[in-house]
Amino acid sequence: MNTHLNVLRLKAGISRLEDDHRLVVINKEGNVIDPLIGLEKFAELIVKECATIIDDIPTTPQGVWSDGYYEGCRDSAKAIQKHFGVE
Repeated sequence: MNTHLNVLRLKAGISRLEDDHRLVVINKEGNVIDPLIGLEKFAELIVKECATIIDDIPTTPQGVWSDGYYEGCRDSAKAIQKHFGVE
């Protein structure tokens, strides 16, 4: 698995127990919880990461971009987050 995705997986609480090969979701208190909660958090982190990348495109040294390009990137990032219900 991509190292960055692995970091996001762990942030979402998705991991393996030492004596079990299946993935489980563990909350901050260390309790095993509903796996859908972890999958939802994992998806949310991926969507946030993608929106951040799009939003940051105008700040990368790609040359001179028009104001409309900057606005388009920001609007795209917001639209992606809104589509997936991520704040």
